Amino acid sequence: MMIDSKKLREMSNAVRATALRTLGHAQSGHIGIVLSAADILTMIYAVFFNPKRDRFVLSAGHGSALLYSVLKLSGYRVGDLDSFRRFGGLPGHPEFGIDGVSATTGPLGQGIANAVGMAIAAKHKNTGGRVFCLCSDGDLMEGVAQEAIGFAGRYNLNNLVVFWDNNGISIDGVAQTDLNLPMRMRAAGWTVCSVQGDNFDEIYDAVSMKSNGPLFIQCDTVLGKETSVAGTPAAHGFGISESEVLSLAEHFNSFVGNDLWKKLSRQTERGISRKRYSVIPNVSVSNSQHFISTRELSGAFLSKLMKKNPDLIGGSADLSSSTNVRVDGMCDILPDDFSGNFINFGVREHAMAAIMNGMAYAGIRSFGSTFLVFSDYMRGAMRLSALAGLPVIYVLSHDSIAVGQDGPTHQPIEQIAGLRLIPNMNVFRPCNMAEVAYSWQTALSETHRPSCIILSRQKIIQVDNPVFGEIERGGYVIYKNGHHRIKMTLVATGTEVPLAVSVAKRLGVGVQVVSMPSVAHFMAQDSEYKHRVLRGRVVAIEAGACAGWFELADAVIGVDDFGTSGPGDMVYREYGFDTDAIVCAIRGKMKNGKL
Repeated sequence: MMIDSKKLREMSNAVRATALRTLGHAQSGHIGIVLSAADILTMIYAVFFNPKRDRFVLSAGHGSALLYSVLKLSGYRVGDLDSFRRFGGLPGHPEFGIDGVSATTGPLGQGIANAVGMAIAAKHKNTGGRVFCLCSDGDLMEGVAQEAIGFAGRYNLNNLVVFWDNNGISIDGVAQTDLNLPMRMRAAGWTVCSVQGDNFDEIYDAVSMKSNGPLFIQCDTVLGKETSVAGTPAAHGFGISESEVLSLAEHFNSFVGNDLWKKLSRQTERGISRKRYSVIPNVSVSNSQHFISTRELSGAFLSKLMKKNPDLIGGSADLSSSTNVRVDGMCDILPDDFSGNFINFGVREHAMAAIMNGMAYAGIRSFGSTFLVFSDYMRGAMRLSALAGLPVIYVLSHDSIAVGQDGPTHQPIEQIAGLRLIPNMNVFRPCNMAEVAYSWQTALSETHRPSCIILSRQKIIQVDNPVFGEIERGGYVIYKNGHHRIKMTLVATGTEVPLAVSVAKRLGVGVQVVSMPSVAHFMAQDSEYKHRVLRGRVVAIEAGACAGWFELADAVIGVDDFGTSGPGDMVYREYGFDTDAIVCAIRGKMKNGKL
């Protein structure tokens, strides 16, 4: 195929002019990448991009004005460019849901991992589609990007093309990338080539290369090319005067280029819909064991679920035997066979979450697992799951100090409370099979919200669900001590529910236990229901940070310190999670007038 470099130059100048006018109107944004990378995006969209099957991810999300301009010129309905960075207008970094934007990006490194997930999805669906990604120096310094890069190399993702805008400059000066980044990429299994970022022939030849693995194209550029601050850190942001911005926009203005984009947009028929998730059937699972961990109950549920829904993809950060997510009948996705339904992500928690986000952008439902304490490693990607409204599922086991002998490094304290603080995030901590099924089925029914299912390592007594239980409300009365007027309610989650029942029995009549597998779902109920459930003095019991419970409770039995090493049951008791200790603490508070 022959390319017309002159026409492409006119088109890229039209992109620059449009983006500069957008930035000038906002008097805010990032000018440098607009001028250094416009030729790269022009080549992608004008020559290689097939909207029916391909995807583009701007990992360097600060270049949003560049992306919005290309999309606008390509015929996408992105909205009014003059609303850029204005309240209610186009956001300062790309957000999923804007026509043509494949992923919410901006936190560096996330977009590369999203692109890896999209490439896996294309392989799994056998669409023949390619994924193009533009990244910056900053992206390649982030750990999540390097995790994803190693994963992509192992899986031979030859439908993935990453362009590196190599300008050598970041906000604080010289970019602190690896001394030999191409060598690192080759070592990770990527095909690497180097081009001048403004040379269309070289870019074309690089993208056209045959590769057995992912392709990494080093595009040497000048940050803020043709500005008065070109090649300096000032070029990264809005580092020049408004008059210079407008002058540059006029300089690059090209009616011919605009006409060429309009001609291209008329010839383009877009075919990728934003979200098409599989319908997940309900699964009924009974439990005959009286003493069992919730991770085992979750595994039993998954065994039934996967038989009915092979399209659901699971995975683990090298902990499937501990989190019980690898069940009979699951088949590995492999570098030479993407038809399976299980991914071994290796010890790459952050990349796992970001890759699952990429798969969700492509319409694939997935779940990934690790220990609850390691959710800290992937919190950035989890937050973007919630922000972008992606229904990925995080299975987080080993949920408390009862982990025991692995010690405080593996014993979560603040993680449950922290996850509950993320807007638009479901957080479930079930206590028995009925609640495990509720957690999974609710998570699987979501289309615009991610979920965390938090599970125990230790076995617990199974508390039967009463006929009057209303699990779907997030919190419900699971036990009543007698039929007298309720004077106290014990609220508990997960492994503390059977403990709360034991405490209620000791405290005597008029005490009830509320199991609250989902605080958010309970808080969404009407005030009449909440008052009906939380009766009398309220005491919350959970083996984690106390602070979040004071919105509901008069007193809290929790953990506000790191755990310690020792047998799990002993650590649990030593931190006050013992019937006698809790009964004594509650009676003491009542006697002293504090409850």
